[in-house]
Amino acid sequence: MQSIIVIILIGLVGGIAVGVQSPLSSMISQRLGVIESIFIIHLGGAIAALIPLIYYGGGKISNWRTVPWYALCAGVFGLVVIFSMSYMIPRVGVATALIILLAGQLFIGTILDHFGLLGAIQRPLEFSRIFGLAIVLAGVWLTVK
Repeated sequence: MQSIIVIILIGLVGGIAVGVQSPLSSMISQRLGVIESIFIIHLGGAIAALIPLIYYGGGKISNWRTVPWYALCAGVFGLVVIFSMSYMIPRVGVATALIILLAGQLFIGTILDHFGLLGAIQRPLEFSRIFGLAIVLAGVWLTVK
């Protein structure tokens, strides 16, 4: 198992990326529109992913048919994230939008963990996790209020 420090650092980098991407995508949405913003962001991401893919000779991309059909819908959820953040940021600010998004992620993550859905490691819902979620939801309420 990887060091917990490495896992935390990678998670923090991902969180920072979401925190920076969100206001940038909102800026594009405000100036060009939500659909245009989503297109530009995904095009930029596709180009950024294409470069190492070409470098590594395509990797395992030819095996895409082995992926369950519903997993191929992951990009649609990316559209929902960008739309949600683009809509919320001008109305409630970056920090509030991020905490609301985080609350949604924790909620669905807890359900996925509890039932072991979509390849998640099954972790039953215990009092300590419920308590932690309640604290996060209280933080959401205090931030939004």
